[in-house]
Amino acid sequence: MNKASARNAARTASPCPCGKPLTYAGCCGVYHGGLPAPDAEALMRSRYSAYVQRDEAYLRATWDPATAPGEPLFEADGGPKWIGLTVLRHQITAPDEAVVEFVARCRVGGRAQRLHEISRFVRRDGRWYYVAGDHPAD
Repeated sequence: MNKASARNAARTASPCPCGKPLTYAGCCGVYHGGLPAPDAEALMRSRYSAYVQRDEAYLRATWDPATAPGEPLFEADGGPKWIGLTVLRHQITAPDEAVVEFVARCRVGGRAQRLHEISRFVRRDGRWYYVAGDHPAD
């Protein structure tokens, strides 16, 4: 087994970064592999895992094209190190719309930070997409 295959095998057997008590392969890995997320919360969790793994292709594929940024999503110096996710609520707001409120924790330059966001999602042709998020004052 080469180094890349060994790293991939270790990643798929490791706990999922999204915080669910499953392996990556049995959780967000199935969505990263192409299966549509069944709801907005699953998509949000899989996007968090994609940020942990710096998977820009997945993030762009699940971002509403009308709101997706044009610039690269990741900083060359590595950017934040994501260390935890707490989902506060998942709410269906219309037949094909939902919001997910969450807190994601990270370290930037060794300092702990948190991102509190209320994300909006839309479903088109059976697939959920991230539209945008608001950051409430804590």
